[in-house]
Amino acid sequence: MDLDESGKDVVVPGPEEMAEEQKLIRRLQIMMNMVMQVIAQDASLTVDEASQMIADSRKAALTMFPGKELAYDLIWRPRFQRLMRERFRMM
Repeated sequence: MDLDESGKDVVVPGPEEMAEEQKLIRRLQIMMNMVMQVIAQDASLTVDEASQMIADSRKAALTMFPGKELAYDLIWRPRFQRLMRERFRMM
């Protein structure tokens, strides 16, 4: 264990934990990119179906990374909002 600036114990992840987190991050990126591609390219997809896909992907992301709602909202939400505006001509 290491100490942070305030003197509290901090757990430093080992190489295996870091590799596992990198694998999860890569899996998340692939999943989100696939959802975005389907929304962008499937002409038969409705707004409701696209919205459900986004909601499901958010749930999956937060299952993979519990407690990271803010990160999702900062990284992925704006991308999905922009895509929905472009794809469905939403204001």
